[in-house]
Amino acid sequence: MKRPVALTRAGLVAERVTQAFWPVWTVVFLAIAPLMMGWHERAPLEVLWVGGVIAVLALLYTLYRGFRAYSWPTRAEAVARVDARLPGRPIAALNDQQAIGAGDPASEAVWAAHLERMAAKTREARAVEPDLRVSSKDPYGVRYVALLVMVVALLFGSIWRVGTVGDVAQGVDPTLAAGPVWEGWIEPPAYTGKPTLYLADIVANRVQIPQGSFVTIRLYGDVGDLTVSETVSGRTEDIPAATDLQQGFAVTQSGTITIDGEGGASWTILLLEDEAPTVDLTAPVEADAMGEMSQPFAATDDYAVVAGTATIALDPSRVDRRYGLAADPDPRDPVVLDLPMPFSGDRADFEEMLIDDFSEHPFANLPVTITLQVEDALGQTGATDPEPVILPGRRFFQPIARAVIEQRRDILWSKSNAPRVAQVLRAVSNRPDDVFPDETTYLRLRFIIRRLENIEDVGLTDEVRDEVVDAMWELAVQLEEGSLADARARLERAQERLEEAMRNGASDEEIAELMQELREAMNDYMNMLAQNAEPQDGTDQPQGGESQTITQDELQALMDRIQELMEEGRMAEAMELMEQLNELMENLQVTQGEGGEGGPQSPGEQSMEDLAETLRDQQQLSDEAFRELQEQFNQGQQDGQQQGQQQGQQPGQQQGQQPGQQGQQGQDGQQGQSGQQGQQQGQGQGQGDNTQGGLTGENGQAGEGGGGDAGSLAERQQALRQGLNRLRDGLPGLTGDAADNAERSLERAEGAMDNAEDALREGDLPGAIDQQAEALDALRDGLRNLGQALAENQTNDELREGQGTQTGNAEGRPEPERRDPLGRQMGTQGQFGSEESMLQDDLNRRAEELLRELRDRSSEQTRPQEELDYLRRLLDRF
Repeated sequence: MKRPVALTRAGLVAERVTQAFWPVWTVVFLAIAPLMMGWHERAPLEVLWVGGVIAVLALLYTLYRGFRAYSWPTRAEAVARVDARLPGRPIAALNDQQAIGAGDPASEAVWAAHLERMAAKTREARAVEPDLRVSSKDPYGVRYVALLVMVVALLFGSIWRVGTVGDVAQGVDPTLAAGPVWEGWIEPPAYTGKPTLYLADIVANRVQIPQGSFVTIRLYGDVGDLTVSETVSGRTEDIPAATDLQQGFAVTQSGTITIDGEGGASWTILLLEDEAPTVDLTAPVEADAMGEMSQPFAATDDYAVVAGTATIALDPSRVDRRYGLAADPDPRDPVVLDLPMPFSGDRADFEEMLIDDFSEHPFANLPVTITLQVEDALGQTGATDPEPVILPGRRFFQPIARAVIEQRRDILWSKSNAPRVAQVLRAVSNRPDDVFPDETTYLRLRFIIRRLENIEDVGLTDEVRDEVVDAMWELAVQLEEGSLADARARLERAQERLEEAMRNGASDEEIAELMQELREAMNDYMNMLAQNAEPQDGTDQPQGGESQTITQDELQALMDRIQELMEEGRMAEAMELMEQLNELMENLQVTQGEGGEGGPQSPGEQSMEDLAETLRDQQQLSDEAFRELQEQFNQGQQDGQQQGQQQGQQPGQQQGQQPGQQGQQGQDGQQGQSGQQGQQQGQGQGQGDNTQGGLTGENGQAGEGGGGDAGSLAERQQALRQGLNRLRDGLPGLTGDAADNAERSLERAEGAMDNAEDALREGDLPGAIDQQAEALDALRDGLRNLGQALAENQTNDELREGQGTQTGNAEGRPEPERRDPLGRQMGTQGQFGSEESMLQDDLNRRAEELLRELRDRSSEQTRPQEELDYLRRLLDRF
């Protein structure tokens, strides 16, 4: 018991000293720290005396309170504390006396046994740790403040400076004991990132510093003992005296800095001039199919570019002044946009892309000049020469829509064109049945005409002009995109737009957009035919002649060939193929039944296709989320850019107002084709139709089509997740390790989608993109494992049945013509595998050739961006 009691008693001493005297060392720390920092050397003598008196009084008071509160712990108190920690307090029990049964042998035996048990428990005694907490007595943490001040004083001060308190109190300057001294600093501008130079540490007398550096010099001693002279500031007015004890000036030129007097020094200053920034246009301006402009540029500076602007001004000298452009234009200020700056990384040398949509701007499709200007931290600027370009804007191929857009341009050019525009629009709408697809668009145009004619007497105001041009834009978009719900009519509409684009020389981006629209309309039309097809018994076949069977792959190949010819400029050949496509679609029949290439798919094959479609939709959604993240960092651009982006993201938004309401709201009802497509795809996961003759409907996409915006990304992610959940529930019953891995991969993908959905709803785009990347990896693993599981299960089934597969002959041998992309013969156990070894030299050589071809194609920057992204994903995967 001696050791635990002694240690506990020592702990009691420490505990009571801490609780009684913590204010003492708090006062000591607060008093000594300023002295170590040398504050007393700069403070007035009166402040020093007042502070010293307060510190002494506070120290005496805390000592008095501490001694009153302190009491020396006794051994009995230590024993009691140790006993209190033991169960049953055995030490106190050993000191007890038997009160009942004394003299009774049985009772005394029981009492002796009790004492033995208590004595055994005392052997478990341990020292009790002291309670050094004083938070209840110091609720504001003053002791921690004093400790922090003391640590800072130890790091940046000196304990020896406390010894100078006596000299200062007697009015003696401690610096005079060592004679006159000085100190100085050269502080470069913060944007240079260079360190501050201490003049006393500079050994060489020549030093090179950046332009804009600031020099600070302090002199100690009697006035006049030391003087400062310099030729680097270039000051001619308000020059301070050379004997001032503290001097500061900025370096604007090369020269010298000299401190004259005992212990003086001199330095030759070489000025490192700050070069002005530069900016260049790295490529011609480009535009996508919807008219969004992209202008690459590069900026450089010796330190960093802090800001930049792009000025777009109309170039009247290059405008074809005919028709509506013959009038004098209304004055319009140039468009000034903030250039996008890197939000991370080095701004001394970078490349960026200025992206904006000017489709609705008055300068759209007119000659303009683009001037880029950048600025550095010193205020120096660099600019490009005005670059003459045609400002990109959305192009319209439907004739009436193109006419409306042209008249809209004329009104924006000059308000005096309003009467002429009304006349031209009235002439366009002379025979509405021949040129307007429906009555709604005709009534909207008539309302615009009446609006223009009603203000001819009073003149066209800016407010009315803006209202009219908004209405004309929406009318043109509705005419261009159409509002047809019938699949056949939408297919014809897409064909007409593509033919019009051929005749008008559309760009590659516009061709790609129109071809995508044609493909979507074609898929919808074939799905409609498959759903409405009736069983054929041969009685309805045409008399004479032979029917021709065409697969959907052949149709897709035909459209690919049309697009290729258009991109090569061979419009005549493309028009011939377009006529063939029209004839095929007019004579297309779809019958139900089995057999042929378009026969029913197995549940496993259908699941593979659905999972691949989900993977493509997830990739598209991830790309859109990344683009939305980029747009968030391109702040400071005009409202027209944001509106243009929203319109580009929501081309199919239905508004549905009557023409009579347009004058108040400037919006009219429309339902774009791409919006319908997005709604059809957003219903979940469609089911392809099995047809005879080799024509199979496309699977619907889980998620949205092209009509979503940033606000609907979470809903689209939710639709994808729900579609994947339905796909998991509908998977065929598969066994084996590959099937288990596929199930785990799909479960992981669904969890990542759920996390991405939550991040999108919270506005955390970086987190959502990370989760979407995780979902993509899991979907790829699931697709690979599912294919392997299907192959293994199909192999096991065929082995049990003793039959070959469709890819073999009657004996089960593989056909020599059937080979996989690596040149291997298809195996006898299904289309998912091969019996040839992957380690053969020819297979390795073929794999290397494929990888080399992928790398070569991915390095060709002239290829479309979608193809380059696809090739990079293949390289990342393999």
